[in-house]
Amino acid sequence: MTTALFSSDGEEVITRNLSATNLSVRISADETLDEIYDLQKTIDFIQGQGATKVALQFPDELLVDSVSIARKLEDATGAKMYILGDTSYGSCCVDEVAAEHVGADALVHYGRACLSPCRRLPVTYVFGRKPVDVKLCAEAFQNLITDREAPVVVFSDVLYNRILVELEAMLVPSYSRVVFSKLSWLGEVSSSGEVYKFGRRFTPEPSLWPDSYSFFYVGGEGPSFNNLLLTWPNCSFFSFNPVTMEGRKEGLNVNRALMKRFYLIEKARDAQVVGILVGTLGVSDYLSALTHLKNIIRQAGKKSYMLSMGKLNPAKLANFPEVDIFVLVACPENSMLDSSDFYRPIVTPDEMEVACNPAREWNGCCITDFRELLPGGPAHVVFPEIHPGDTDRTDVSLITGELRSVRLSAAETPDEGPCASLAQRNRDTTVAELGPAASFLSSRSWQGLDKALGQSAVVKAVEGRRGIAIAYEDETSG
Repeated sequence: MTTALFSSDGEEVITRNLSATNLSVRISADETLDEIYDLQKTIDFIQGQGATKVALQFPDELLVDSVSIARKLEDATGAKMYILGDTSYGSCCVDEVAAEHVGADALVHYGRACLSPCRRLPVTYVFGRKPVDVKLCAEAFQNLITDREAPVVVFSDVLYNRILVELEAMLVPSYSRVVFSKLSWLGEVSSSGEVYKFGRRFTPEPSLWPDSYSFFYVGGEGPSFNNLLLTWPNCSFFSFNPVTMEGRKEGLNVNRALMKRFYLIEKARDAQVVGILVGTLGVSDYLSALTHLKNIIRQAGKKSYMLSMGKLNPAKLANFPEVDIFVLVACPENSMLDSSDFYRPIVTPDEMEVACNPAREWNGCCITDFRELLPGGPAHVVFPEIHPGDTDRTDVSLITGELRSVRLSAAETPDEGPCASLAQRNRDTTVAELGPAASFLSSRSWQGLDKALGQSAVVKAVEGRRGIAIAYEDETSG
């Protein structure tokens, strides 16, 4: 067995505490591990794919069991297992890039997942088995939704999806219009009336969908539930938390969240320099989304720069003070960040398109899946044709109250080339072509680390100062 741990934060790995006692207790419970990690299902998947190298992707909280699981799978299948941990972007996404580094033929993803479609490798998911009181969940549903003819869609966190079959058997005899979602990460829609969203599919009544439907969610607060609330803000939402065993009506803070998203759209309209953040390398069509964003930002008369930096934090983005706003291309569960701690706001591709495309209007709903904005997607809107007399438009900022000039441009020519946004360095390690980015770089007192091998004189190590900062031993009091 080979272990390949990938980490984007060295300091976090150094200071991480691992409990050896907890590790030995969990690994010794062989029967429990077989059930929790669906070993037989995983074995069947590996053998069905004929894989000889398999990547096992664990989130940090499940790494304690990774070695035991890998050994069991190697003994059962004869394939070589590679353990992947601490992904570069988010643990909910499949890290196909890291799997390809070890030449894996298939990948097994453990824990919570966003179920975004992947195209490079065969993938299967193991969500685990968390305890749920199904009878109490059914009672909460009946107490919250008293109308037996009400149309309802039942969603769940992927960690609790296994109980939906049993819950359906309890509720369908009494509720004739209840619809249960099914997990699906392939993306194909099998019928015209079927809705595919966030890795789930369900078939509502077309004449009632979506405004007449209510939602019942099994799971706690998190990005999955927030996506549902902001995607269908006009619908009633109810939830059952398996941890607290409480059922409640949701949606009290939806309007406040929507107003915050609209504020970010206005900030994007005011921005002149946009930073496009690459937040995924595994979700299908992410390259098309990057190109699409670059084109609409240019057509709106703004400048854009593409940045890829793994996991985001305020310190990283503060290195780019010239950027007015950032747009994050990531999976649906990671695209809507709380940017209150960041130096500049972070918006979703949908919000950036509303800010740039004159044909798009804010309809009070959020779209977190960037694939819906691409040509052929349900939310795609073609950028209007720009005539010579319409290039300059005047608008009023709802944030500053001042007039802002919007300079639109024609569509981008297809033969621009993939490397048109990259500038070469000359021998003096400065940007050769003087552009906006080069101007910003040249004006900084610190311009990064440059290797100077063989150019620095070799000096012997000398003893440093002793003491504390306010009173070193070699300082005289005065």
